[in-house]
Amino acid sequence: MAALLTAALSMACFTGCAPKPKQIGLQLYSVNQDMGDVEASLQKVADAGYNVVETLGSPECFGLPAAEFKALCDSKGIKIVSTHTAIGMDPNDEEGVMNKWRAVFDGLKTMGAKYCVIPGFGLGSNLEELQGVCDYFNKVGKLAKEYGLLLGYHNHSHEYNVMDGQVIWEYMIEHTDPECVFFQMDVFWTTKGGKNPVEYLKKYPERIKMLHIKDEMVIGDSGEIDFEAIFKQFYANGYSDFVVEQEMPRGPEGESREDRLARMWDGVAKSAAYLDAASFVK
Repeated sequence: MAALLTAALSMACFTGCAPKPKQIGLQLYSVNQDMGDVEASLQKVADAGYNVVETLGSPECFGLPAAEFKALCDSKGIKIVSTHTAIGMDPNDEEGVMNKWRAVFDGLKTMGAKYCVIPGFGLGSNLEELQGVCDYFNKVGKLAKEYGLLLGYHNHSHEYNVMDGQVIWEYMIEHTDPECVFFQMDVFWTTKGGKNPVEYLKKYPERIKMLHIKDEMVIGDSGEIDFEAIFKQFYANGYSDFVVEQEMPRGPEGESREDRLARMWDGVAKSAAYLDAASFVK
């Protein structure tokens, strides 16, 4: 009996001490061209090694109501952390615009998300127009907080251009309310914009709360981005939410859709495997 008890306790300890799976996220834009069968594709996402997703749109995702989409994700062991969506300004119908945002936020609340990220926006041609965008983001971000959400903005490379003597992205960070607006840094586009992601993580440690982990295609293959330094600084800042984003791979002329989609799924699986194996990813 004593031997059996010892064995049981040993097994319980072994099971309880098993390492917790890493949270590895995927922006579903990465597989957007093969989401016709949403349930089957979410299963492929899970099989590829992802347990977190950032989706597209709200309150519907890939044609499904928020509650139905969440139920499918739950069934695959996938948590919804965020979405990418945008609603343009309309000075002639401000209340109508805010009602559209309310519907978005209500859907995200149903999905259990933390963030709503604007994936790009017309930023104007001068600082006065850019300030108007910042003011709009502050207003939308204040509304998001009422739903328990944070509003973010995702960069591409053009936000690192200079407008009237100011780097656009820096101006946006410095002229939005930190209580209402955060920034999701795409490390690939930041690098392509001639900037160092680590330096920005050091400069704005409280404003960059989420990362898009991205490379030419498969994470780590180009050797151009220091992912280890990026992750270490991001964790040091007290944040941990990230998602992989992969552009649709470009293949030889005449490549079949089936071959292109196969390379797409292969790429996202290899990126998950790279991050899962990386000692610097928690």
